[in-house]
Amino acid sequence: MATKSHLVLFFLLLVSCSILSHSKKLKANEPCKRFVLYFHDVMFNGTNQANATAAIIANPTDLSQTFKFGKFVVFDDPMTEDNNLLSRPVARAQGFYFYDMKTDFNAWFAYTLVFNSTKHKGTISILGADTMSEETRDLSVVGGTGDFFLTRGIATFRTEDVEGASYFRVQMDIKLYECYKN
Repeated sequence: MATKSHLVLFFLLLVSCSILSHSKKLKANEPCKRFVLYFHDVMFNGTNQANATAAIIANPTDLSQTFKFGKFVVFDDPMTEDNNLLSRPVARAQGFYFYDMKTDFNAWFAYTLVFNSTKHKGTISILGADTMSEETRDLSVVGGTGDFFLTRGIATFRTEDVEGASYFRVQMDIKLYECYKN
C-alpha cells in the first residue's frame, strides 16, 4: 500500500515539475512588447472629404454643450511611428468614442488597431475612459489577433496637439504584458 501511494506521489510530482518547466515566465513589471504610436484624428467638417478620418454621428445634447456630452464619433485614423500626420501609417485605429461626462471633458473609446505590414499582422483591441484633463491616461488592451493573439496590456494616452475641433494627435505608449506570439 505504501509503495502505491509513493508511486502516485512521485507521478504527481513529476507531472507538476513538467508543467512548471514548460510554463512561460512573466516578469510582473516588464512588458513583453512595447511600442509608441501616434493617433491622428481629422474630423470631417463638410468640405474635407478627402482628408477626414473621423465623423460625428450624434451631436452633443443640450444637457451639456460645454463638455460635448452625448457627442458620438466614428473613426478610421492613421497610426504612425512618429508625430507627423503625413508619415506612412503602420496601422489604422478603427472604432468610436463618445463624450460621457456632463461636468468635464471625458470620452469613452472602443477601437481596434489593425496592422497589415511586413513588420506586424493582426489586431489589438483597446477600450476605456479618456479623462482628457489628465496629462496621461491609461486605457485597457483587452485582446488581439495574429501577431498579438490574446494579448493584454495598457495603452497610455498623452495628448500632443489639438487644433480646435478639426484635428488632434495623441501619443500612445502601448505596453503588452501577455504575449503568446513573438
